[in-house]
Amino acid sequence: MEITSIPTTEDWSAGDYVGLAGLHHLTAITGTASENVAFYTQALGMRLVKRTVNQDDVRAYHLFYADAEGRAGTDVTFFDWPYAAANRRGAGTIDAMALRVGGSAVDWWAGRLDRLGIAHEPAVEREGRRVLAFTDPEGQRLELVSDDGAALPAGTPWEGGGVAARMGIRGLYGTTLTVAHLEPTERVLTEVLGFRRRDVDEEPRAGVGRVAVFETGPGGPGAEVRVQVLRDPACGEAGRGGVHHVAFRTASVERQRGWRRRIESAGLSVTPLIDRFYFSSIYFREPGGVLFEIATDGPGFATDESLEHLGEALALPPFLEPRRDEIEAGLRPIQSLAGRYS
Repeated sequence: MEITSIPTTEDWSAGDYVGLAGLHHLTAITGTASENVAFYTQALGMRLVKRTVNQDDVRAYHLFYADAEGRAGTDVTFFDWPYAAANRRGAGTIDAMALRVGGSAVDWWAGRLDRLGIAHEPAVEREGRRVLAFTDPEGQRLELVSDDGAALPAGTPWEGGGVAARMGIRGLYGTTLTVAHLEPTERVLTEVLGFRRRDVDEEPRAGVGRVAVFETGPGGPGAEVRVQVLRDPACGEAGRGGVHHVAFRTASVERQRGWRRRIESAGLSVTPLIDRFYFSSIYFREPGGVLFEIATDGPGFATDESLEHLGEALALPPFLEPRRDEIEAGLRPIQSLAGRYS
């Protein structure tokens, strides 16, 4: 897809366009909701801040894990699609989800994963930061990355999951996109979304020709997108154990409207604004095939539940509440697997 000529960043008034603050959330796919809840709350110590449904497929849960207060920029979310095919890695997909932790925590996490019997790669240095790579039980690739010196404030780790706050997960660090060709994706990131490319020098890896790193907002932890270009690209497809889409942060619906105009003026197909109740969203697919979302920071997850009781019961936005009985009847109960990771 050819991107049409668009206004430069400087041509957009502050009321229409303000740079993206960083990542808002990453949404992946699970086929086993009960196991998913056990892993992310017990093994990783994240807080289940919203137990709701996919608003486009109310037969499926939409589970949100985040920091203690459910802040934007700390969310890892899952659609529960038990009949989805397994994830197929390749061009047009999102690979690893990177989560930020304190600098001294990475080696502690390696020991914790060992104790829990969760396989992981050796911790390595990447651009001066410690990185620990592993997968969840369905094969979703995860990274824990040290975030010392970050410009973007971290979230508040949840202590209710058995992980001390000083070691806990502090939010999203970034994500890795996989594409066949760098240039079309780079143009969208830099010319449309206002990302900046950061020079990196990484050793080649199996199947990967090169890696480019982009950042938005203040840059660094919470605002980073890595793009890996395959040597012999084959198309991938998101499924169980894979990421469905990445969402970026904007502060308000007014700014989101400006983003929508900017994306549309670049010749990209973008959805209307969609009211998700907890935030507002727009979606579009970049030329490399990855689904992008721009979501507002608010109103937030405490809109219909108290902060103390987030995620304890099925929450439905007002426009779905009249269908509660029907929706609950179509959902598989999430079983308590207390002590699965101890």
